[in-house]
Amino acid sequence: MNYTQLTAAIKSYSENDFPQAVGSGGLTSAEQIARFVQEAEQRIYNSVQFPVIRKNVTGTTTSGNKYLATPVDFLATYSLAVIDPVTTDYEYLLNKDVNFIRAAYPSASDSGAPAYYALFDENTFILGPTPDAAYTMELHYYYYPESIVTAGTSWLGDNFDSVLLYGSLLEAAAFMKSDADVIKNYTDRYNEALLLAKRLGDGMERSDAYRSGQYRMPNLPQNTGVR
Repeated sequence: MNYTQLTAAIKSYSENDFPQAVGSGGLTSAEQIARFVQEAEQRIYNSVQFPVIRKNVTGTTTSGNKYLATPVDFLATYSLAVIDPVTTDYEYLLNKDVNFIRAAYPSASDSGAPAYYALFDENTFILGPTPDAAYTMELHYYYYPESIVTAGTSWLGDNFDSVLLYGSLLEAAAFMKSDADVIKNYTDRYNEALLLAKRLGDGMERSDAYRSGQYRMPNLPQNTGVR
């Protein structure tokens, strides 16, 4: 389902073209629907850890500097590794609190290959010990993919349009102050679709994952029904 199709479906299901009017905040029909969809995307991406919301980058530490900048679109860490300059092996750092790193390596002279990291603030990691050389680091992290609103298509629209549609309809129903039974119906349909999405994103797509810190839900039987 592309964005044009999604927009048409939202209008059809809601029986509303969302014209600009008093109480709509002065938003055009297109702006109102875009907001419904983007709110739904945010809700979904924070409920299911699809691989599509993960990317990786490499960066380089600075000798004597215990801080490492995060990417501009960074949301949360999946993993951080230091690449051995000789063997090119990956050594994955352990995620700790800032206070652990401060206590374990109180001085900048406590240097070596980084073994631990913590999110110092929204823009920076703190490493422990302080890097003693320019190490290449590889970061896997979560981010928000480009919205279907601006891209026209998206992985979610192509592969799981039901959860995107009902999430958007739920936002539209709240905006229209729909009756409780209508909101409940959309909520139930959204939750059904979300459960199937979680079966894919948090179940089948990571059934062979071994990292204990990675969220993983058991796969549901194929014939499991949702009521």
